[in-house]
Amino acid sequence: SDGGKLLVVPMDGSHWLSMRQVVEKLTERGHKVVVLIPEVSWQMKTTQAYMVKIHPVSYTLEELDGSL
Repeated sequence: SDGGKLLVVPMDGSHWLSMRQVVEKLTERGHKVVVLIPEVSWQMKTTQAYMVKIHPVSYTLEELDGSL
């Protein structure tokens, strides 16, 4: 059967660690997945496993670290 198209806008941190596994499985099963990630992130990186689109943000990594 044909796979679906999904747009994923994940949160950074442990939420992404769980979601990444789901995204990878969906891609393996033929779905076209686009993950929208911020240009500043703790754990979200580009990959060849699925399509990644990067969006600009108004904060730095230092500011993100200070938000904890």
